[in-house]
Amino acid sequence: MKFTLSWLHTHLDTKAGLCEIVDKLTLIGLEVEELVDPSTVFANFEVAEIIATEPHPEADRLQICTVRSGGGDQKLVCGAPNARAGLVGILAQEGAVIPSNGMVLGKAKIRGVESRGMMCSGAELGLSDDHDGIIELEDAPKIGTPAAEALSLNDPMIEIGITPNRPDCLGVRGIARDLAAAGLGTLKADTAKAIKADKDGGNEIAVEGDTCPLFAACRIEGVKNTDSPAWLKARLTAIGLTPINALVDITNYISYDRGRPLHVYDADQLTGTVHARQAKAGENFVALDEETYELRDTDCVIADDKGVLGLAGIMGGLDSGSTLATQNVLVESAWFEPVAIALSGRHHNIESDARYRFERGVDPASVDSGLNLAVQMIVEICGGTICAPLKAGQLPDTEKTVRFDPKFVLQLTGLEIAESEMQAILEKLGFGVETGKNWQVTVPSWRPDIDAETNGADIVEEIVRIYGLDEVPSTPLPRQNGVAKPTLTLAQRRAALMRRALAARGLVEAVTWSFIPEAQATAFHVAEGLALANPISSELSHMRPSLLPGLMTAAQRNADRGAAAINLFELGHEFKAATPGAQRFAAAGLRAGLANSKNWRGAAENVDAYQARADAEAALAACGVAIEGLQVLSIPADSGIDWYHPGRSGVLARNPREPMAVFGELHPALLAQFDIALPIVAFEVWPDTVPAPKQNADIARPALALSNLQSLTRDFAFEVAADTQAAMMVRAAKSADKKLISEVRVFDVFDGGNLPEGMKSVALEVTLQPQDKTLTDAEIEAVAAKVTAAVEKASGGKLRG
Repeated sequence: MKFTLSWLHTHLDTKAGLCEIVDKLTLIGLEVEELVDPSTVFANFEVAEIIATEPHPEADRLQICTVRSGGGDQKLVCGAPNARAGLVGILAQEGAVIPSNGMVLGKAKIRGVESRGMMCSGAELGLSDDHDGIIELEDAPKIGTPAAEALSLNDPMIEIGITPNRPDCLGVRGIARDLAAAGLGTLKADTAKAIKADKDGGNEIAVEGDTCPLFAACRIEGVKNTDSPAWLKARLTAIGLTPINALVDITNYISYDRGRPLHVYDADQLTGTVHARQAKAGENFVALDEETYELRDTDCVIADDKGVLGLAGIMGGLDSGSTLATQNVLVESAWFEPVAIALSGRHHNIESDARYRFERGVDPASVDSGLNLAVQMIVEICGGTICAPLKAGQLPDTEKTVRFDPKFVLQLTGLEIAESEMQAILEKLGFGVETGKNWQVTVPSWRPDIDAETNGADIVEEIVRIYGLDEVPSTPLPRQNGVAKPTLTLAQRRAALMRRALAARGLVEAVTWSFIPEAQATAFHVAEGLALANPISSELSHMRPSLLPGLMTAAQRNADRGAAAINLFELGHEFKAATPGAQRFAAAGLRAGLANSKNWRGAAENVDAYQARADAEAALAACGVAIEGLQVLSIPADSGIDWYHPGRSGVLARNPREPMAVFGELHPALLAQFDIALPIVAFEVWPDTVPAPKQNADIARPALALSNLQSLTRDFAFEVAADTQAAMMVRAAKSADKKLISEVRVFDVFDGGNLPEGMKSVALEVTLQPQDKTLTDAEIEAVAAKVTAAVEKASGGKLRG
């Protein structure tokens, strides 16, 4: 919300300075986001007069000008075609920062002639697009006058951040009311006067449906639409709006002055009765942004007997808008249901000041006061004959009364505030107060955020923010004796450990939307029931059933920007249904593109499923899982997880019925659906499948047991069926002698050659670690025999000779 200091003064009678006002705004919850003071922008600019010119000896198009400023006469080189004696313009002195380009002006020599300062054009001052000549001041002010004053740019602009619960401060008068309540002056009386009609008649109006409970209008005949007066143009320009014509500017001004959107129709373009009604299927209209919008029956429109005039509360139509040729107008002031306006605006993706205000809650009582002020300003600026105002429908009962105990302020905040001061604060904010043991506080119509269901907490907040949040005492929490209990839950600790483990493996954490397009949700087989009732975008319409869609989209964006190796992970919730318990915390990650770039030792290598498996195992290990106890299984057909390559993926589990993680290459069909050309491997881990440690378990670490004896290895090659899992063979070998066998790994897999069809050779390296004494050959052979027997029994294969 933007406004200027002079604009604020039209509603607030105060002697407070700019700095005090800015500080107070932030203290009462209206945080100042930007302050633009033109007097600082034009600090080294002043009014000056060219008193003489002479040709530059080394350049035909340059002149040497003698300029008189507040500090005396000085010479500068100028190339402007309109530079002449007697011209009064703006001089930038040495050290000035040129607004248009940020250049710091210094002393210079131009073609051998020293030049001090610069006479500025409108473009250089950031005031226009005119580069062709020096700006010429009409009604020349006194020489040496600061430029900001001479150009009427000495009115500071303040921008504040408005939270969604404060629609009353989307108007300057609402901001002034808060400042007055905080002790920075008094709120001036409202200048809007009741409409005095000059004649009866005018357009007929009607309302249908619940979206627009109240519709008011007033016809004004014989207006002369023209440019707005200088003061109105200056205020709109200062807040970034472009003046158009008086009729349009007046509605824009009132929108920011009172937080009351209005619309002015060219009455000669209207046919019959003007309705506020629901749109009909198939209707469309061309809006002021010159876009055509197809309407739904849930949209509220303003329409005449001929068709739609505009999308109610959001944007008017192009054909019925006012122009400089407009002579008769119909001024509309209505109140619309905030939720209906928000839904329509989001569906059609239209952003406007009117929508921004209506969807947050415009003061229902401003229907009359806003119309009064608009008619008053139109007649003052454009003239015209006022017809009797019209009104259709009636406002719903929005009056709220809150039961409030003044002692609640001390209980919630620790502040001791006199009841008389509480009452004064509330009354200055517009609340009605009936005192007693329990007060009855009537909420003003412009405060839809105050809720009686909070048992007075909202009233406490109002009192405290005006009294001063900086006055709330800082009270330390009570300390308990002994060691403090952990503040993090088991899930939070595991999440932190997984983040560290995955980052240590070279993955970068990403934070993606929890919302994804419907097509992506469908690709992961869970779109039904996950559609959002009120999506922020048509591309973010469904809750994510997996973390992978967001990571895949992020990977493709990085690839589009030239990244050759992309390694991402994310921790967050995935959603399998719209029922309680269907939300699950997960960790997921992917590697896309190259695992190793080409170099002098070999060609480039793409990512593979084993890297994804190692990532998943690292995440599980961080949760306390013993990796050596995990089984690597095929993804069950009934799991519904079919977005991995069927031959290059797997499941990690201790219990086959409850997978802890899944990993592998993503299915080519899925990559094609996402329009991704990179090879991608991914993993998903579910920490809730890891059992919690026992409550009374000994948290002390066992003594470190290291053997001082030399380990030894033995190699075994087994001929097994081609579909035999190597992991099963590794587990069998380890179980042969758990005391002596410290590690088993696969070092070779071979098929073809002399092997029978349907068979393969799997070679294992078994490491033996003696604990008490060096093993004899007989003991080693005994262990080897156990390994052979265990693997042959488990795999159905045989030891190769």
